[in-house]
Amino acid sequence: MSEPKYDIITIGDMCVDLIMDLGEIVPQFGQVEQWVPDYFMEMGGSACIFACQAAKLGLRVGILGRLGPDTPGDLMLKRMRESGVDTGPVMVDPTLKTGLGIALCRPDGDRAILTYGGSLNAVYRDDITDEFLLQGRHFHYCSYYLQTNLQPFAADILRRAKALGLTVSLDTNWDPMETWDGGVRAALGYSDLFFPNEREAMALAGRDSLPAALDRLQELGPPDLIIAVKRGEHGALVRAGQREIAVPVPAADRLVDTIGAGDSFDAGFLAGWLRGLPLEACTAIANACGRATTQARGGIQGQPHLADFPQLQ
Repeated sequence: MSEPKYDIITIGDMCVDLIMDLGEIVPQFGQVEQWVPDYFMEMGGSACIFACQAAKLGLRVGILGRLGPDTPGDLMLKRMRESGVDTGPVMVDPTLKTGLGIALCRPDGDRAILTYGGSLNAVYRDDITDEFLLQGRHFHYCSYYLQTNLQPFAADILRRAKALGLTVSLDTNWDPMETWDGGVRAALGYSDLFFPNEREAMALAGRDSLPAALDRLQELGPPDLIIAVKRGEHGALVRAGQREIAVPVPAADRLVDTIGAGDSFDAGFLAGWLRGLPLEACTAIANACGRATTQARGGIQGQPHLADFPQLQ
């Protein structure tokens, strides 16, 4: 059998982020006009940010998705190509507008997000062909609750990927409806790696502590499931069978914003894991990638490169 074209394939939640710095402003209705300190526009989408970080770490990455024939879509293609992502599977659809997320950011790093779907959730079950899956050796599935057209079929898509010989990772991201359902537990059963943050892990497991959540998630997944929990400034906690590994992260000099930090974490972990590195090393690389993105605006500007990690050479 020939070598797959890509190390990693993913399905793009194609959207652009408009980041508004609120400063001390609290938005008001009633036609109240308020000055804000700054704004920033950058490529967004969890899968797209992930893909850019993975490509910068020397992995061959292919992304499938749809974009609108518009300025935001042009920005997305430009950023992904600059990062080394193969956008050949991306389709430009004249009936679509490229998705848009407006992030209202406070100085403490918290944010509110307003999202227009458009191209963000414009991939359908029939787009995920065996031909596409066979081009990758690993399949990373994220934005579970925003990819609404795929959600009813997600578990079957992951099952097919596993049957075709791919390894699979899952990052649900946050559920805006907070139901934590939609077949995600079945999808977890076909995953080799799961990348929740701490709140997501407890919400999905229906438990009020992280240890209890990890116990429950292990019950839902296959016996060899690796769970890497993102804990922000506290680093990460990895559960693999009976092993539990806590890996701290150095304190950041500053916090610009946290957009895309979890997605870059995923890419960093997989960059090590696909090269056969120990879990401790994978987690340390993941922490470094997540931390680096918080030092610059948007999800991709602060992402590190392969040269920053001798252990990946």
